[in-house]
Amino acid sequence: MASIVETTIRTVVTKGVETVAGINRKRQRRDRQHAFLSGLHTPVSEERTITDLTVTGTIPADLSGRYVRIGPNPFKPDPRGHHWFVGDGMVHGVYLKGGKAEWYRNRYIRSSKLEAQGGPAAAPGPRLSADFDTVNTNVIGHGGKTWALVEAGSFPVELSHDLESVAYTDLEGTLRVPFTAHPHEDPQTGELHAITYNGTTHDKVWYVRVSPEGSVTREVAIPVEHGPSIHESSLTARYVLIFDLPVTFSMSAVIGGATFPYRWNPDHKARVGLLPREGGADEIIWCEVDPLYVFHVSNSYDAEDGTVVVDLCAYETMFEPAGSGGVDGPVGKPLGLERWVIDPAARAVSRKTIDATPQEFPRPDERFFGQPYRYAWSMGLATDDPANFIGHAPIFAFDLHTGERTVRDFGPAKVPGEFVFVPQSADAPEGHGWLMGYVIDGASGTTDLVILDAQDIAGEPVATVHIPCRIPPGFHGNWIAD
Repeated sequence: MASIVETTIRTVVTKGVETVAGINRKRQRRDRQHAFLSGLHTPVSEERTITDLTVTGTIPADLSGRYVRIGPNPFKPDPRGHHWFVGDGMVHGVYLKGGKAEWYRNRYIRSSKLEAQGGPAAAPGPRLSADFDTVNTNVIGHGGKTWALVEAGSFPVELSHDLESVAYTDLEGTLRVPFTAHPHEDPQTGELHAITYNGTTHDKVWYVRVSPEGSVTREVAIPVEHGPSIHESSLTARYVLIFDLPVTFSMSAVIGGATFPYRWNPDHKARVGLLPREGGADEIIWCEVDPLYVFHVSNSYDAEDGTVVVDLCAYETMFEPAGSGGVDGPVGKPLGLERWVIDPAARAVSRKTIDATPQEFPRPDERFFGQPYRYAWSMGLATDDPANFIGHAPIFAFDLHTGERTVRDFGPAKVPGEFVFVPQSADAPEGHGWLMGYVIDGASGTTDLVILDAQDIAGEPVATVHIPCRIPPGFHGNWIAD
């Protein structure tokens, strides 16, 4: 249980606390090599537009749109107190049309923080907080618009087709609380569903529903304790899933100079909540689960027996304060891809390992999100260098009906990021289409956008777009069709 002193401090984070944090941050070594500011993670300093892209293979003519991914790219990197999750946002995109790669672009998200550091002028639009508008975690298309997203305190940022920051948006005044990096679209309704939280509010989180046109139609406050970091949610036909797990706000981390104020908290009860789609907070079915942490879900659905099935990547712990773990990046023990069966009648969760290989960023065919499904794809983690999280590793394809796993290794010094599925057509069978993502060549300092046959990821690439620069490892992206 949090100490009385820490609980009291949490109620009002004073300027005095920030002053102490700043002093302690400055006491840290500025010359130390930071795992997420060096090597593959070294920030890029130039915004580029490249139109003469070389392609190997044949880009399918049906692919008309942008593959866009975002990640942290500190404008003025400083290792003191730095965490991978807090760097200035930068989007990287490739535009495909008519069987050609029209362009590659990278652009900063124009935050007020970036402008204050001497960067480009801030984008207009409302801010939820004057102290936090860094957006660096996901990019989605919704309602004909492109949004860059982050969790814990900022509104989305609308981007132009060319990836310029148009404006911060509160969805025409309907969004009154923070948004999330991971809303999930219900393909049956076109609505977005999200569990959101605020870094400065520790006794509640929110369920937010957004219409297909892009306005908030439902908001539910959900009581919690300790200020949990809820990175992900999920969805079934009946429920919205809430992952209230033991990574919580840490005042001691703030005072110590950390810029990412969340740590493993063994005193926080781990539980999963089933919120009925139209229900209130008092109707949530809370089910205890073993202490662990989850960043990302593959999919979830209602089973015929009344249980809820959810597939996800789990960790035994995350952001432990001992030593350097949890200071620079997501250091924890990965447990691989798991299937949880949640019994709302018994309020119990059973866990089964699908694949114990360290992996992350699981993705399904999004047309089947919230429904029974068969196929999933994920990215392997750098087991030879766990402090860096991302490194040389394969990607995986899973047939969850047969149990078959297919592995694709891109070769020595090749580092893939998250790969996303793109269907061949709106009515194509599940899993029939392409898988695409960035692969860094650590030896040459270049990057490829690789397009694979999703049913044969180990085969020859369908096409490879060669980008003559390094795209640092990032977080999430999507295919945003024209």
